[in-house]
Amino acid sequence: MADRYRLVSMEELPSHLILEILTTGRLSAVDLVCLELTSRTFGGSHELFYPHKFRSLVDFAAYQLCLSHSVHYGMAQNAQKELFDRCGGNWKRVLRFLQAVEESSGIVRTSACSIQVATGRYHTLMIHDSSVYSCGSSLCGVLGHGSETTQCVIFTPIKFPSLAPVVQISASHNHAAFVLQSGEVFTCGDNSSFCCGHRDTSRPIFKPRLVEALKGVPCKKVKAIITFSIVNIEFRRGTRCLTMFFLKGVCVIISYVPQICITSHFCLLLKRPELFQVAVGLNFTVFLTRQGHLYTCGTNTHGQLGHGDTLDRPIPTIIELLKEVGSVRQIAAGPGYVLAVTDDGVVYSFGSGANFCLGHGEQHNELQPRVIQTFQRKGIHVVHVSAGDEHVVSLDSSGFVYTWGKGYCGALGHGDEIDKTIPKQLNSLNNHLAVQVCARKRKTFVLVDNGSVYGFGWMGFGSLGFPDRGASDKILRPRVLDCLRSHHVSQISTGLYHTVVVTNQGRLFGFGDNERAQLGHDTLRGCLRPTEIFVQNMLDDSCLDMEN
Repeated sequence: MADRYRLVSMEELPSHLILEILTTGRLSAVDLVCLELTSRTFGGSHELFYPHKFRSLVDFAAYQLCLSHSVHYGMAQNAQKELFDRCGGNWKRVLRFLQAVEESSGIVRTSACSIQVATGRYHTLMIHDSSVYSCGSSLCGVLGHGSETTQCVIFTPIKFPSLAPVVQISASHNHAAFVLQSGEVFTCGDNSSFCCGHRDTSRPIFKPRLVEALKGVPCKKVKAIITFSIVNIEFRRGTRCLTMFFLKGVCVIISYVPQICITSHFCLLLKRPELFQVAVGLNFTVFLTRQGHLYTCGTNTHGQLGHGDTLDRPIPTIIELLKEVGSVRQIAAGPGYVLAVTDDGVVYSFGSGANFCLGHGEQHNELQPRVIQTFQRKGIHVVHVSAGDEHVVSLDSSGFVYTWGKGYCGALGHGDEIDKTIPKQLNSLNNHLAVQVCARKRKTFVLVDNGSVYGFGWMGFGSLGFPDRGASDKILRPRVLDCLRSHHVSQISTGLYHTVVVTNQGRLFGFGDNERAQLGHDTLRGCLRPTEIFVQNMLDDSCLDMEN
């Protein structure tokens, strides 16, 4: 067996093989920069061949990864050029933007773990690797621990009947939804309005239950697709990392100094699959299939289910109109309205028109999806939207931010409290490349590509993260959270009065109200300053992994 492998230097490998390794999709933009800075093979002058317009082989690899990225692929040519110019003509920064946008609304993959957070009204859900945890108030069984649990003062693991890992979560007022890698969807909480997708409304669903009505949905099963036969082993010794590739009998070893400490692990190089999405509103739920089709169920008082009427739906039902306009790639649900972003960057809204949240310049309800014309007329390609209680914030493909809806407490960030009836660009952040936007009760957060967080709106018991301001103060313009400057934030989620952030090292910080233990601290009633959240079960698992 040992004769099958021989050690070679990187310089001996053909350029197309190294490029194939670099473009597997597993390496982040930061990884590519580390390789470029610490290895002449990737960053210096050498005999490998690639187009002369690229600065290095790594730069060419970043370009290839950008072209194959789903967000970049759906952008018009002028939008691609604008993003490239905004990134200073640097393909690695373009890739970092695309990956950060994807990561900020999904699972954050760090050297320590894979993690995602979702904050509800008085509770918080979290994915850590393939396990799910919850804490806070278990109103109507929203925490998923059973009828005997009314509150969890620390993050507690949720038991699922399925063995498939959970890959996406959504939290709202009184119910929750979980997407598994198998494509199955589970829900729990108050189902009196059919919002959990089950016909039984006699009692709350205290533990996650499979949504049976979606089993017949024509969505592809999520599969792990091996791009080529490589096993990658990565480990750390001192301040350097060794990455070992076994490919067709050749062992390739790359040594570099990482920006982030990398712990021991190994994995197959797999193409990351696109998965289901789910978004929960107030007494209704929206499901997005892999084909880009939308299904909705629950209460339909304002037409938020998108079927052209106000009839409730006891089980998930497809929105026929959206089948005809293209594939939807992202969804967001407010209390009584829905936003849907298509692959080509068009935004549709439907449901309650209160507070101008639909972005059409009026407060009429929309019973069917309607295009937000402001983006359409200006040729703006939207990549992400976030639905607050009374306002909306969106992000375009060039990293610009737009807000509209109710301006109370400065939640729109324009320096006043005036309502905006249609999307308006937030010019004070134009010098920053935003990668995530997050809205909730009268407050907004914007995450930029260097890991800094800007907040504005209502302090709400400290949930805006400015310890020098009062618990009910207003921040009318975007202001950076100085208390998080020492951390590179990768994801942020905010609930009614509490906020949780995830750093690029997999650390959790929370601030705001903790009266119901929604921050996972069993001793604090509130946190005006971001306080790190430690989860005992995860610490035990980490210790076990290190021993192994």
